[in-house]
Order: sequence, then C-alpha cells, then structure tokens
Amino acid sequence: MSHRRPPLVRALQLNTAVLVVEIAAGIGSNSFSLIMDGVHNLSDEVALVLLVLAYSLRAGLSGKLLRYANLFNSVGLLAICAFLVWRVVERLALPVEVPGMVPIVAGLIGALANWGVARVLRESSTEDAAIRLAYVHNLGDTLVSLIPVPAGILIFVSGNVVFDSLFALLIAAVIIIATLQAAIGSYKELLWPENVSCGHSGTEQGI
Repeated sequence: MSHRRPPLVRALQLNTAVLVVEIAAGIGSNSFSLIMDGVHNLSDEVALVLLVLAYSLRAGLSGKLLRYANLFNSVGLLAICAFLVWRVVERLALPVEVPGMVPIVAGLIGALANWGVARVLRESSTEDAAIRLAYVHNLGDTLVSLIPVPAGILIFVSGNVVFDSLFALLIAAVIIIATLQAAIGSYKELLWPENVSCGHSGTEQGI
C-alpha cells in the first residue's frame, strides 16, 4: 500500500501550511473563528501524520495506526469542538477586540489550502475509507475555512466583535455534523481498516 503514501505526504505539507497560518493569525488577532478552524486543521494534521506512518510501516502496525487516525479524526475532533464551543460561549459574555481584516485574509488562505489538500487526496479516497474520511473533512474544510471571512467583513463594517464568536459556533456545528456523518457512514471500514481492499495486486500492497 506504499502507493498511497505520496499523496498523503503532499496533503500533510499543505495542511501544515494552513495550520500555521490560521493558528498564528487566530491567536494574534484574538479571533476564535480562526482558532476554531485552525484546531480543526490540527486534528487533520495529526490524522494525516498517522496515515502517512500507517502506510510506511508493516501491516500489523499500519492497522493500529489507521484506527488511531480514524479515532482522532472523529471522536477526538468532536471532543475538541465541545471544548472550544464552551470557550466561545465564555467569549460571548466577555468580548475582546478582533481586527476584521485578519479573519478575511487568513480565511481565504485557509480555504485555498484546504481545497488543495482535498484535491490531492481525491483519487486515493475512492479506494480507502480512512483516506476518504480525511478527504471528506478537508473538502468540508474548504467551505468551513471561508466562514471567518463574512465574520471579518461584518466586524470590519459594524465594529461589533460578537460576529467572530457567532461564526465560530457556526464552524463548530458544521464540523460536528460532517464528522458524525462521515464516521457513521463508514464505521466498519474505519474500525477494521485492515479488512479493506485497495484494489491493487498483493505485490503492490507490500510495504
């Protein structure tokens, strides 16, 4: 299954770039909508690292790493979202200044990078449930990463920073729904990835 490694490595490189941009911009500007999207990309980052390792090691370890990747990319992501929603609700009670232009620029960069990640994974996603989950998440991330853009526009126009928290809650809702749909739809393959055939010959599947 080493033929799956190159697209995963390219996807990991792109995701790392968008992760750095969004987390740095979110912390620097106090934008929870960017931090929420950045943490979502952090979960994708860990899952992609585990997927790369899974297709670089022997079969026994690969199956375990795939399950860990699937677990983090679903259950872990839901837990992270729950924590961030709690912080966003706190922010609604105590708003802080958020420069409107930062979510706009960082959101556009994030959407472009996430589209690139999904594009890289598209072909492999048709034959592997674990990669399909990563593909679905990153395809959804393309739209999710655009959510801070209207938040930034509304803040820039109105001067009301509450829009950042409201749009952060919207991002959380989108992430939770998409994650549950992807995990429920492929739960058997995600729990037992070693039983999934990739459609290549046995020689090609050797690591």
